[in-house]
Amino acid sequence: MKIKALVAVRSGSTRVINKNLRPFAGSNLLELKLNQLKRIKLLDGIVVNSNDDEMLAIAKNLGCETVKRDEYYASNTVSMSDVYKNMAENIDTDVIAYINVTNPLILDTTIEKAIKTFIETENRFDSLNSAHLVKEFLFKDNQPINYDLKHQPRSQDLPDIAALNFAINILRKETMIQNKNVVGNKPNIYIIDEVEATDIDNLIDFEFAEFIYNKRKSEQQ
Repeated sequence: MKIKALVAVRSGSTRVINKNLRPFAGSNLLELKLNQLKRIKLLDGIVVNSNDDEMLAIAKNLGCETVKRDEYYASNTVSMSDVYKNMAENIDTDVIAYINVTNPLILDTTIEKAIKTFIETENRFDSLNSAHLVKEFLFKDNQPINYDLKHQPRSQDLPDIAALNFAINILRKETMIQNKNVVGNKPNIYIIDEVEATDIDNLIDFEFAEFIYNKRKSEQQ
């Protein structure tokens, strides 16, 4: 069984301008993620899928495979379902480990354990998808959706609602093509802690993640 990491990056981020290449902890998010994945011995390769020539050049310089994405599949209007299907069709592997660069705090050991878990449980689940628990008082249409107003629990006693963070998604190539998603029909929702789950979506996320990344690095020295 051949397992390759698929790293999807594109130009045109708006909330954090050029976030994949923006200076981060003495490097950038793309380089840090590719160097991390190179340390994961369970992977048979790393494929970077992008419309951006600079990002593809970085990937090539680090010894990764590259796929030039058509601009249509890198636009802000295309459905992610179509993007997932297109990316899966353009990678040569049995199993895809779809890893986001915007989760820089996930540990090597967490990725390794997730890959091992997917292999060991594939007879029961057709994908493994990282998530974190949301212990917040949630409302929809002006009504609470995860607790009773008349019997308010402590926040730690709220039901275990998991939010996908897309730090790690592992599934067979054909499942990704058929579902047009990185989530299978029988997903293993794989809980990781909130710090590792940090996904850079805005400038505050970026600054927080860089602070924690640098703090960890200094503690290891």
